[in-house]
Amino acid sequence: MHIELPVVEGTFLRRYKRFFTDVELQDGSVVVAHCPNTGSLKTCLEEGRPAILRDTQNPGRKLRHVFQSIRVGTTWVNVDTSLPNQATYEHVRAGAIPELAGYAEARREVKYGVNSRIDLLLTSAKGERCWVEVKNTTYAIDGVAAFPDAVTERGRKHLEELAAQVRRGDRAVQFFFVSRDDVTRFRPAHEIDPDYAAALRAAARAGVELLAYAHRVTPDSIEVARRLPVDLD
Repeated sequence: MHIELPVVEGTFLRRYKRFFTDVELQDGSVVVAHCPNTGSLKTCLEEGRPAILRDTQNPGRKLRHVFQSIRVGTTWVNVDTSLPNQATYEHVRAGAIPELAGYAEARREVKYGVNSRIDLLLTSAKGERCWVEVKNTTYAIDGVAAFPDAVTERGRKHLEELAAQVRRGDRAVQFFFVSRDDVTRFRPAHEIDPDYAAALRAAARAGVELLAYAHRVTPDSIEVARRLPVDLD
């Protein structure tokens, strides 16, 4: 996935009121950018780290710039939750995720469940359906990616709705879009949300498939790196 809008590099200073970030640009000016991530961004946000802002080129916006990624060590981490769904859609259509390849049609934001929209609905030529929920994952400890980075009742609801699709005879996949390439495996973050960890194990027992993929992030692109083993213990 290529980021079409121009990007600018700066230095992360702080995040506040959840949706605001201060980033110092190379000329010394400070930009207030929109943070499109409602999670805690635990292990990512540290003052002084290089950051990437996306310029929407819309002077009418209250905050023209979007906080897109931050560098942790030598690795760029995507923090923009609006990008993984589009990236997954593009990667699936390009055949870059073998487990989700071979479908005749891919649709985004299809209504299902109770007041929900599935991130990606895949349909085969024979009408077989695969429901794919995408979760952006930025949290990592000791080389292990983990989700969530904050308590998520909505995430548990999505797992229950995926399990319901399996009971109806369809295929359902919880896809963890790991927005960094410095990890070797994935696990639920039971230390942050034990209820979500339990719900994930229950969903797996119910037949929901769990996929986790690390992604290579650059200032202007996101590409599939490799599949990660999922550890539910």
